[in-house]
Amino acid sequence: MSDQEPNQPSSAFDTLFSLLHDRHSCRGFLPDPVPAEQITRIVAAAQRVPSWCNAQPWQVIVTSGMETDRFRDMLYDAALTKQPEPDLDWPKRYTGVYQSRRRTCGLQLYDAVGVERGDRAASGQQMLENYRLFGAPHVAIVTSESDLGPYGAMDCGGFIAAFTLAAQALGIATIPQAAVAAFAPSLRDHFDIPQDRLILCAISFGFEDADHPANRFRTERAPLDEVIDWRK
Repeated sequence: MSDQEPNQPSSAFDTLFSLLHDRHSCRGFLPDPVPAEQITRIVAAAQRVPSWCNAQPWQVIVTSGMETDRFRDMLYDAALTKQPEPDLDWPKRYTGVYQSRRRTCGLQLYDAVGVERGDRAASGQQMLENYRLFGAPHVAIVTSESDLGPYGAMDCGGFIAAFTLAAQALGIATIPQAAVAAFAPSLRDHFDIPQDRLILCAISFGFEDADHPANRFRTERAPLDEVIDWRK
């Protein structure tokens, strides 16, 4: 019999699975800043993901303190006054199981924060919390080299996932936000981002406010028979 304590990870796989299982999209943060040394560790770990021809197309702009607040104010104003202009096209539509999963996630969030079904004003106000960065003290703006097209963006997806897991390992909460990239021209002007960089998303991060109602639900994952197509 193992001498390990119950629930103690027994292997590298168990540790990884625990991080994946426990990570969730945080929608309520404490104001406390994350030490710069920990942010550096997160980015250094995320850089270890593979990329096509080792191109490593990702770059991140990371804000702290007043810079986060300045960006938050600009972004919220853009959401109220401007039309979305993302660098990458939004999904054309959600259908079938994808629509069902999206709807379930939204209803879980609204139930958690007390938004009644059909209350469009309240759901719209909750949506605008995206542009307040959910109160996070930091945001990372993720960009990719435009000449690398969708494969550069795909490589950055691995970087984003690794960023969230590295943060989770250090007790730091995250939420990747495609919604922020909706206002790419405003971000480009605010941060002086060159035209040859595609603005993909933001990752808001900080320490979780465990008492915030938006952090009290968890999404499910599809059963493996909906994921794996065995060919034997």
